[in-house]
Amino acid sequence: MPKKPSWSVKEVIQMKRVIVIGLGIFGFNIAKELYENGFEVVAIDKNKDAVQKIRDYSTKAILSDGTDKDVMDLIGIQEDDIVIISFGEDLAASTLITLHLKQMKVKNIIVKAPSEEHKLILEKVGATDVLIPEKEIAGKVAKSLISPNVLDYLPLSDDYMLFEMAPPNSFIGKTIGELQLRGKHHIEVLAIKDIITDKMHMVPHADFVIKDGEVLVVVGKEKDIQRIR
Repeated sequence: MPKKPSWSVKEVIQMKRVIVIGLGIFGFNIAKELYENGFEVVAIDKNKDAVQKIRDYSTKAILSDGTDKDVMDLIGIQEDDIVIISFGEDLAASTLITLHLKQMKVKNIIVKAPSEEHKLILEKVGATDVLIPEKEIAGKVAKSLISPNVLDYLPLSDDYMLFEMAPPNSFIGKTIGELQLRGKHHIEVLAIKDIITDKMHMVPHADFVIKDGEVLVVVGKEKDIQRIR
């Protein structure tokens, strides 16, 4: 059984509380991950088994209907709290609680949605961020097949993305200058991480030799990354 995290007074003052409402697979795992990384997490669900399972991975686990405004008042949700709503296909429940939270002037309302249509509705009623996990996972799987070297990515704009990638065999033993990554491939290397020593080389010079067992953090257009095999 994991121990409850211990925080200093200063850390507690600076820490934002996270309220997770709905403990399905998504809600449970995000609550657990945040708690294990030192966040104060309040988990809520009307399913007794779900609440029982999250007890060891939350600051407080509450058996209740998360759409009940009286429950939110009882918890004392504050404007600066981060609230994550995960009701799956139940758009009515997600919409209702988002409206309640908006009325309470909560600044950060993150909602899980099953589709783009649901996302639009939730944004209209006040959600600050709407996630469609299935779509994001599908995108990552597709990109991993299109560009096998890409380990992870982060969109920066409509055109540019930040990529974490394993160097292809043709890169091993060559310098960044020799590879002409900027001129030939139109990508910029921001950092190189050695996965064995965990050492990070920030903004490596042109004479830096790329070795096996390293990960490149680069910025560029997706089409340019896809050309690197």
